[in-house]
Amino acid sequence: MKMKKIFMLAAFLVIPGFTPLIAQKIVTLKECYDKASAASALSGEKNTYSDIWQLNDKNLAKGWFPSLDAGGSFLYNSSVVDMSSILGSLPIPGIASLIPKLPHDQYKVTVDINQVIYDGGAIKSARELEKAGLNVSKKETETDLYKLRSQVNGYYFNLLLVDRQKELLNNYLGLINKRIDTMESALANGVIIQSDIDVMSSEKIKIEQQIRENEIMKASLLKQLSDLTGTGIDGDSRFILPALPNEISEELLRPELQLFDLKKEQLSAGLKAVESKRMPKAFGFATLAYGNPPGNNFFKDAFEPYYIFGAGVKWNIFDWDKAKNEKEIINKQLQILDNRKEDLTNNLKRLLQAKKAEIENLNSLAESDSALIAVRKRITSAAESQYNNGTITATEYLSEMNTEQQSMINYEIHKIQLSMAKVEYLNISGKDIE
Repeated sequence: MKMKKIFMLAAFLVIPGFTPLIAQKIVTLKECYDKASAASALSGEKNTYSDIWQLNDKNLAKGWFPSLDAGGSFLYNSSVVDMSSILGSLPIPGIASLIPKLPHDQYKVTVDINQVIYDGGAIKSARELEKAGLNVSKKETETDLYKLRSQVNGYYFNLLLVDRQKELLNNYLGLINKRIDTMESALANGVIIQSDIDVMSSEKIKIEQQIRENEIMKASLLKQLSDLTGTGIDGDSRFILPALPNEISEELLRPELQLFDLKKEQLSAGLKAVESKRMPKAFGFATLAYGNPPGNNFFKDAFEPYYIFGAGVKWNIFDWDKAKNEKEIINKQLQILDNRKEDLTNNLKRLLQAKKAEIENLNSLAESDSALIAVRKRITSAAESQYNNGTITATEYLSEMNTEQQSMINYEIHKIQLSMAKVEYLNISGKDIE
């Protein structure tokens, strides 16, 4: 089987005129968007923000866990209660000697346990605020990455343009070469003079220069697009016009507008956090200790273990209007966000209207270009006949050929500009391309 494959390959190689077909790699605009986003240094921020949020959320959730604190202390009191002097006045012989003296020094080692019973919603509000902050940070990164699309558009559509220009130039060069071959035969027969061929030869040199300039420009654009997308795009890759809808809605889905909404949610979560500060808090506590004297048993001069437990309630009934002022600040910040969102919305709508007018203009130009090309082809054909009959010069004939060529280039430029304008319209509105 292996030898059969080699024989078949060798057979292809010796067939005269056979050219192996190498499939061109197709590069789409959507693919470039995705790769540019992935290659950006910002691309990993979303995952990093998620990791930070998870750590913070775990810490906040642990607010319901009991806290454990170890401590120790040593005290020395210069004056303590002397029970013997107090009891010595009693009419009971020897009672003063039975009462031990209170120690001047105290020692203790403790483990304090505190447990939240009710926090007024503080932990829940803090976790919601943290989650809202995560959504804002992610959307900010998405907004920054969205800006890469305008750079990709510039490189991508310019590559489309240089590719189409090169194709037209090569076709034109082939036409000039055929005309030169025909003219050289006519020159040999004495029908035309050498200057006619020189006119066409100079045009050939000019076209070849334009093709070289085109190749240099394409290499530069490929390098920049490759760097931006983080992938190697070779010169054989084929760039295609994106498939776009004929009717485009004016609905705005820009990430910046969504960012404003998420920031408002973040501020609303902040309002809940402020309200939770004024709610009553209930807690339990316990202390496990080892000391001398043990607990409040001051009459016992010995190291022994003891414990204390209890519960409490704390309620900040008056905070000098601090919470009220914080709420007012947040409400004013919400007003600022509403104003900025409205301003951005109005600016985007104006941009859409301007881009819509540009699209309509380019549509009109593309339609008239098609009619113009048909007319120019008839004019060039007539000029060719006139030149062959000797009624016009080679320069006049070449002028008509150039005019036809330029009309074809203009058509391609307008067609690509129209596609780019539609893509920019989608980018302004925040919609994705297919």
